[in-house]
Formats: sequence, C-alpha cells, structure tokens
Amino acid sequence: MEEDLDVTSHTEVINGMIISHNVTDQTNGNAPLRSLPISALKQNGLLQTLAAGGEQDKPAEENVELEKAREEWEALENVQPAITEDSNPTPLISFNEALQYFQTTDLVDLIKNIQPTIHRTGLAAITHFLFGPPRLHRELLEERNLVFAIAKCHVDNSQAVHMRVLQTIYKRLTGSRLDCPRFGAHWENIGFQGTDPATDLRGSGFLGLMHTLYFVMDPETLPLARDIYKLSQHPTQNFPFSVMSINMTRIALQVLREEAMSKECNRRQQVVGVLNEFYVATYLHLYQLWKTQQKTIVDSGFVLKEVELFAKKNPKQMLRRLEVFLKERRAGGIPRGTSPDPQAQQPSPSLGPRAGGGQGSKGKEMHFTGVCELPPDMEGEARLI
Repeated sequence: MEEDLDVTSHTEVINGMIISHNVTDQTNGNAPLRSLPISALKQNGLLQTLAAGGEQDKPAEENVELEKAREEWEALENVQPAITEDSNPTPLISFNEALQYFQTTDLVDLIKNIQPTIHRTGLAAITHFLFGPPRLHRELLEERNLVFAIAKCHVDNSQAVHMRVLQTIYKRLTGSRLDCPRFGAHWENIGFQGTDPATDLRGSGFLGLMHTLYFVMDPETLPLARDIYKLSQHPTQNFPFSVMSINMTRIALQVLREEAMSKECNRRQQVVGVLNEFYVATYLHLYQLWKTQQKTIVDSGFVLKEVELFAKKNPKQMLRRLEVFLKERRAGGIPRGTSPDPQAQQPSPSLGPRAGGGQGSKGKEMHFTGVCELPPDMEGEARLI
C-alpha cells in the first residue's frame, strides 16, 4: 500500500499528460519534462488501477502487476523527448525574419520551373488580351517569381529557420511555451493530417507554412487566426485548421496566377503585401460561411468551391471586406488576442493603409505569406488537400 501511495504522489495527470516525478515546474522552461499521452497507456496496469480509484485491498498478483507497470513507465520516461536542463525553448521567428531568409537564399533553380501565369492559346489568349485583367508591371515580376519559387521549397530539417517556423506556429496557436517534437500526434491538434506537417505541404511547399506564420505573428490578424482555430476545435463544426489554411493558399495562388490580382498589385506597387491580405481575406470568408451556416467537415468540398469561385470573381471585394473587418475590430478597442504581446511582431506594412500606393519591390523589404504551387492537373479543384 505504501508503494501505491508513493507512485500516485510522484505522478500527476495534467491536461491529459502524465508528468513524471522529476518535473518541478512546468512553466519555467528549465526543469526536465517527460510526458506520454494517456491514450498510449490505456492498457497500462498502473493507469487502470488509478482510474479504478486505487482500492485498498489488492491481491498479491495485482501488486506484482502494479510493480511491473511502474517499471514499464520508468523505462518509457527514458525514451520520451524531453527538455533538458541546459537547453532553452526555440525562440519565435517573425514573418519578416523568415522572409529575409528566403530573400538571401539562392532559388534560381526553382525559379526556372515556376508557372506564374496561365498559358493560353488561340481564342482564349486573344480574349484574355483584349478583355482580361491588366498584366503585372515589369518591376513586380521579380517579387512575384520569388513567391512562386518559395512555393516549391520543401521543409528542411537541417535548416534552423524552417524548424523555428514550425515551432512558432505551434506555440502561437496552442499557447505552449515549450518546444514540441519534430514528429508526433501533437501536430494533428493544429490541423495537420498526420505526425509530420511536411507531408501536407506537397501542394504548397514551404509557403503553406509562411501563410500560417504571417497569420499568427501579425498582431492585427492574430485574433482572427485564434478565432478560426477555436472554431476548428468545435465539437460538431470542427475542421483541420492547417489543412484548410493550405487550401486558402491554393486559392490565393490561383487568383494570382490567373492575373485577377494584378490590378491591385499594380495599384499598390507590391505583390506580397496584396497576397498577404488576400490569403487572410479568403480564410475570413470561409470562417464566416462555416460559422454562420453551421457547416461541418462533410460540407468542406462544397464550401471550398464556393469560396474559390467568389474569390476569383471578386478579389477587390474580398480585400475590402477584410479591411472593414479589421477596422471595426480596432474601433471596438484592443481586439481579443492582441493585448500587449512581446512575441508578436510589429504590424506588417501589408496591412497598413490600403488607399495609397507603395514603393516597388526593389530596394525595400517584401512582406508576404506565401502561395502554393500546384501541378496543372490539380488546378481549380476545391477540396481538402
């Protein structure tokens, strides 16, 4: 009996995680922390004993089983990922810092293989030339090409910037202060489909993550990102937040590739800033439809198609709706989630005044969230990818 008391007094169940006896402070970031999801211990004799209320009188064979379970738990502690005493949590990375990394990376080989516009021939080409949207200004082509090149970049585990982006997204959405393992079921908590976020980025490259990074690190859009994330966790209206975000990236890419965004880019003399806003505006549109019309994951294909069609036909209206939404939120005081936060970057110029034009892409820092590069046979499809 004393042994039972010793086990329970040195283990705690906190938010579904079993914290071992050598954890002194979960929030100080320095104490060693080892954890194991309760779901992984469903067959563990110790967990079953605790769940049963820890009866006073146990047969000898149960005590043997309990001792065996305790030894198994101690063995598991030794193999679980942990924050060591001499390590510190990975620092958050701002969107602009991540962007600067790509601006200084050689992407020439990737740029050679991008498809920044729709290839049209015959009557379709003539019609587009005569009645279609204006072409993107020449001085903006380099900026546009960089967007598509980053969309072809894969997640590189050896690159510190890539890993910091992943850690930042996870921490900003979940509120965690500690690093999470590179692989694991915890990624499903923020809407990836499996244990490795990289497998969901086949259609968007690293720009799928850049989109989300911008969304959660800009103080103006962070409250909206958290509202959408909260809805994605709803008991009946839930959906995979990150996978849906990748679809918003796909839609934004298509609008840019079809040149429906060119007029606004030319007016502001920037590509990445307009693309930033369009991605957020698209996710806002989906969020409002999903919430007000009580949509569920069964409706995802239809909702995505509706959002995509509306976005392609009304890019200016999409951006205007976002502008009004953010303005109303600011007018109501400090928006939820944007209280003084030292981890948030300063507002990006891309979400600044929208009435006037800006400077060209050369000689200034670019701000964008990323788009996805899809194979031609996947273009135009509305689905969870």
